[in-house]
Amino acid sequence: MTYALDTNTISYILRNEKGVRERWLREERLGRQLTIPLVAYYEVKRGLLAVKSITKMTLFEGICGTLRVDPLTVRDMDIAASIYARRKALGRPMDASDLLVAAQCISNGHTLVTNNTRHFEGIDDLRIDDWANM
Repeated sequence: MTYALDTNTISYILRNEKGVRERWLREERLGRQLTIPLVAYYEVKRGLLAVKSITKMTLFEGICGTLRVDPLTVRDMDIAASIYARRKALGRPMDASDLLVAAQCISNGHTLVTNNTRHFEGIDDLRIDDWANM
C-alpha cells in the first residue's frame, strides 16, 4: 500500500500534533511507500514561505527527502476533469487543489491520508485514511 499525504497531514507532522508524526514514522519503519502529491507539496511550501517559517521549512525539506513527490500527469488531469464534471452535475463543486490531489491518488492507486475527509466524500475509487482521528 502506498500512502499519499495531504496538505493537512504534512501540517500535522510539522506541528507534531495528534500522533500523526508517530504514525508517519511507524509507516516508514514498516517500509510503506509514502508520497506527497505535487499540489500538496505546493500548498505546504507556499504557506511556509508566506509566513517565513525557516524552522518548519527546514523540517519540511527533510520530510520531502524521505517522500516521493508525485508529478502530475495527463491521466491525472483526465481523472480530475471527470470528477469535476460529475460533481458539477450534482451541484457539489470541489476546490481545485483537492480535486487534483484526489485524481492523482486515484490515478496512482494511492490511499489519501487526510483529516479533511468531508472534502473528498463521494469520489469513486478514492481510498482515504485519517491518521488524526484514530
